[in-house]
Amino acid sequence: MSSIIKILRVVADPNRLRILLLLRGEELSVAELQEILGMGQSTISTHLSQLKQAGLVEDRRTGKSNFYALTIDAQDGIVERLLAQAQLEIPETAQDQAAVRLVLKKRQDKMRSFFDSVAGRHGRDYVPGKSWKGMAEALLRLMPPMVIADLGAGEGAFALLLAQRATKVIAVDSSAKMIEVGREQALRNGVTNIDYRLGDMEELPIDDSAVDIVFFSQSLHHALHPERALHQARRILRPGGRIVVLDLVKHRFEEARELYADEWLGFSETELESMLDRVGFREVQTSVVHKEPEAPHFQTLLVVAEKPA
Repeated sequence: MSSIIKILRVVADPNRLRILLLLRGEELSVAELQEILGMGQSTISTHLSQLKQAGLVEDRRTGKSNFYALTIDAQDGIVERLLAQAQLEIPETAQDQAAVRLVLKKRQDKMRSFFDSVAGRHGRDYVPGKSWKGMAEALLRLMPPMVIADLGAGEGAFALLLAQRATKVIAVDSSAKMIEVGREQALRNGVTNIDYRLGDMEELPIDDSAVDIVFFSQSLHHALHPERALHQARRILRPGGRIVVLDLVKHRFEEARELYADEWLGFSETELESMLDRVGFREVQTSVVHKEPEAPHFQTLLVVAEKPA
């Protein structure tokens, strides 16, 4: 970490403090910071450069954008105390936080718009990582009939499969059109044990300790904050319940962001295992269950973990 003198010099500027307060709670791009703060790109970039040199922020490349977040060192100690005080003293804080919520809503709306546009034909279009082999591998690990949550269910193809064995399937998706298509498919097939609910993976419309198994089938990489989605999964699971994640192994096919509205380019086994451990899951098992022969050679990762009894 930089010297305390350098840090104090950098954070003496109120606008840089506003940026730190924003990044304290959310990872944001330069364009999003521009929208929130009403400043020019060059001004924002200059502030971020100085904060980065002081070791207070870090960035990661996502497609054509860089997203900025606080470093670990900036999240505790003297910097955290300074930010806590700054939040009380800077008059624009409340306005900035309201603007952040609007920016995040726009992100979610963009993703939701994509899924609304493909509702009704989603199952016939190619989706990376959606392999029947991968799904079969996951189903082999299911226990006898129980209550299952299918999160990011889309139009419900997987929920229909699970319903054959489940006591009840709660299928959650953020796209109203996907939910509508799912309900129509269930009705058409005479399936009565699927409960379709409109909602977000990070704020689930499901009671605490209500389900035995949670499934994320090629949906976690659409979450803005995957770890928050995993926290929600733990909340709704009964003690001893299990979480099953089928997702893409981390890849570099950037076009997936535009083609499939992917927020994340998959996850490594280590990343998912670490997230699940931090959230409070135990007995984490990971394996790559499918590799596609055609370019860009997507691979499917299966992760199973347990909520402590």
